[in-house]
Amino acid sequence: MTAPERPAQDPATAPAPTPTATSPSGEHGNNGNNGNNGKNGHNGNNGVHGEKGESAKPTGLVRSLTPRQTTMIGLGSALGTGLFLGSGSAISAAGPAVILSYAIGAVLVAVIAVLLGEMSAAHPVQGSFGAIAHTYLGPWAGFVTRWTYWFSAVVVIGTEVVASALYIRWWWPGVPMSAAILAVAAVVLAVNVINVKSFGTTEFWLSTIKVTALCAFILCAAFLVFFGLPDTPATGFAHLTDDGGFMPQGAKSVWIAMSVVMFAYAGFEVVAIAAAEATDPQRSIRTAMRQLAWRLSVFYVLAITLVVALIPWRRLAAGDGSVEASPFVRVFSDIGVPAAATLTNMVVLIAAVSAANAHLYGASRLLHSLGDDGLAPAPLARLTSRGVPANALAASTLGIAAAALLAFYDIGGIFGILMSIALFAVLLVWLLILASYIAFRRHRDTHPEEFTGFSVPGGSKLAVVAGVGVLAVAATAVEVPDMRQAAGIGLAFTVVLLACYALTSLRRARRT
Repeated sequence: MTAPERPAQDPATAPAPTPTATSPSGEHGNNGNNGNNGKNGHNGNNGVHGEKGESAKPTGLVRSLTPRQTTMIGLGSALGTGLFLGSGSAISAAGPAVILSYAIGAVLVAVIAVLLGEMSAAHPVQGSFGAIAHTYLGPWAGFVTRWTYWFSAVVVIGTEVVASALYIRWWWPGVPMSAAILAVAAVVLAVNVINVKSFGTTEFWLSTIKVTALCAFILCAAFLVFFGLPDTPATGFAHLTDDGGFMPQGAKSVWIAMSVVMFAYAGFEVVAIAAAEATDPQRSIRTAMRQLAWRLSVFYVLAITLVVALIPWRRLAAGDGSVEASPFVRVFSDIGVPAAATLTNMVVLIAAVSAANAHLYGASRLLHSLGDDGLAPAPLARLTSRGVPANALAASTLGIAAAALLAFYDIGGIFGILMSIALFAVLLVWLLILASYIAFRRHRDTHPEEFTGFSVPGGSKLAVVAGVGVLAVAATAVEVPDMRQAAGIGLAFTVVLLACYALTSLRRARRT
């Protein structure tokens, strides 16, 4: 693929120029004082749509995230409360065969993560996959990708904030729900607003606690499955087949369960967003995406397998998602851990706050990049002296608080509509990432001298296969009412976004 032409005037009305990956400059900031002078250069992290020789903006986003922090940020966003409280809806759809659904989902997500890692290592830019989509697919794709991701993230964070508030009220039921929601939102905002190093350190330790608890659960559960206790025989794997067989709902149920399973993995994209603030983006992203791919696979597949082996699947399917009904409580109680329910409530509270924290980071960075590109209100592009997009954070937090309150009170069913858009948005963003990768790889193969860093063998073919997999998940709309609603509302939302992009482009064209 030949390089896109440099826009004569407005980056919102034409494809952005091709990045030069071998330069430490920001993307599209070539010849602008080593990338720091390109328009929107921001410390060489973006430089998106920069014109040659333009004057520099002040140094922006700060590179201070270490490789370990980058990896744990990805785990923090992808390991939410669902895994800890049991996956009742997925298990009810497929029975023990849900293990296959999680395994297939893990492979699909691993492919997307590694391909996104290659692109992000080549272009560790502000705006991440949104800016890359702008470059290789066109400005419309960058606009839709970033706004769609931001909206989805805000809604998802809203659900995590509600979950966190409920876990707080589990200890102190007298706390008003609205007060608990606003308190959690304020905490995640405070962590993010100090500086990126503070966020990285906090998320590292929150995710470490989460991963440690999950590892302890896997070890204890495995002990109960294989060895049992003096007064409790080992369960073995009889529960996988003793109630209707391994596929009690039929082979098609594995596919139908994917409509629930895939969204458990959503959130790994935050690693790519963090590339713009990583101290060593090439190493950080390569390491983080590879570790994230296998860790998520191991954690989810192993945990679900052990849960279904320990507890009859129909009991899990009937679970109400409460702390008391969590498989964690059952396992830790059987092992003899004191106050198992209290311990589990603490773990799921940390899981929810960690996921909200990581998603807020990702959402604020993409909203900031939209403001910086003139595709969102200009104040959203402003940074504090510490390189934090405080306005974008504040706007995202207000959206989160609104989503959380709607989630709890569900006024007029509005939150159901928002969730439909969020579910559709996850799949749309993945498809745009894969489409961007195919275009990126064509250019990389044509101009190898412009790029350094790792390259995935057969990447373009893998992207096509992964794209078919994502479309197969979307096709569950034929059988699953929630997915059908998500597809209808999500498509309408996308059309509205494209109309907004057209109006934005027209307005900016008239100014030139």
